[in-house]
Amino acid sequence: MFISTKGRYALRIMLELALRNTEDYIPLRELTKSQGISIKYLEAIISILVKANYVEGLRGKGGGYKLSKSPEEYTVGSILRLTEGSLAPVSCLECDVNTCERADKCPTLPMWQKLQEFIDSYFDSITLKDLLEDRNLSHKDFVCDDLFSNKRVTIKKDD
Repeated sequence: MFISTKGRYALRIMLELALRNTEDYIPLRELTKSQGISIKYLEAIISILVKANYVEGLRGKGGGYKLSKSPEEYTVGSILRLTEGSLAPVSCLECDVNTCERADKCPTLPMWQKLQEFIDSYFDSITLKDLLEDRNLSHKDFVCDDLFSNKRVTIKKDD
């Protein structure tokens, strides 16, 4: 799993729109300046976010971009999957159907599948609102599957 600049920038853009979450549209030039992203690259990322209805755009005077929903309705996982396509740690898990000819006899596949579940659970447990409220997420408990016991566990912030 490698998260590209497109995924990281999309997350930063969504965070800025969440931080400035008002009825007003944020002009593209303001986003470019505050994020240090070229206008061309920003337009490409915004286009993906608009097509997925994550962001609303308005052209002309007073135009720009704003979130389509409230910050708590967007997870880091959904934003990264939208821009990256897959968060799979290995290529054989990038599709819904494993097309690897060795899948049925691969001794490491269950390990990679568990890692995939952990990555998905972790990123899906964090919303834009969470990131805005506490950048290090120290307040947030994390629920996931224990990789060894196959039981659901909650990791408390004090652990």
